[in-house]
Amino acid sequence: MSLEPKALRAAAALLRRARAAWALTGAGVSTPSGIPDFRGRDGLWRSYDPDRVSSIQGFLNHPEEFYAFWLGRFEKMRQARPNPVHELLSWLESRGFIRGVITQNIDGLHQAAGSRRVLEVHGSARSGTCLGCGRRYPLEWIARRVRLQGVARCDCGALVKPDVVLFGEELSPDFEVAQREVEGADLLLVMGTSLTVWPVAGLVPLAAKQGAHVIIANATPTPYDGLADVLLPGELVEIARLLRQALEVEDARA
Repeated sequence: MSLEPKALRAAAALLRRARAAWALTGAGVSTPSGIPDFRGRDGLWRSYDPDRVSSIQGFLNHPEEFYAFWLGRFEKMRQARPNPVHELLSWLESRGFIRGVITQNIDGLHQAAGSRRVLEVHGSARSGTCLGCGRRYPLEWIARRVRLQGVARCDCGALVKPDVVLFGEELSPDFEVAQREVEGADLLLVMGTSLTVWPVAGLVPLAAKQGAHVIIANATPTPYDGLADVLLPGELVEIARLLRQALEVEDARA
């Protein structure tokens, strides 16, 4: 399926008319910044068992293995820079086209690009919390401890868990906020997510049920393409460039 100019114009028109729009983003938004996704053609879960390296039970039972897998990836996220997709979403918020971003990503790149309201439903890799005393630590501290000891332990002796949502855990409190916002939204712009992970994927049918328009931009088909008013298939950086261009052209005509 190719990206059609008509679809871009339709997406731009929906964004322009919306008064309570939100964006929903997944790993595909950050892959152009050099951060691998999980379920794509070259996704991490094709080579690793997520139950062992990305579940709360795996973390508690094999913390050394967990940190051996994740530490380099967390640091890569810290060093990554926003790409044009993040920049588009920040621009959309600054211009009032969207109210904010609901993201499954844990890399903080939306905030780095300038997005002000970001709901991180899967948490953040920028910090960690002691499972014993509750003390919070920055990623840099966690990285030093792991290099020295193989795991990150608080001064109280308990493990320090990154502030990301692992398999087997409840989503962050941001998810409840996201649900309320989607229930009142008139448009949901979905970018870079396969929409296969629940309960976040359920935000799309929730939006559609409430009568909101849905735009889905993704490299591959999703289970909810049938609910979309507009589909924008293809490479997200190019979609972002063309969508912003379409909106700016309309501004110039106004």
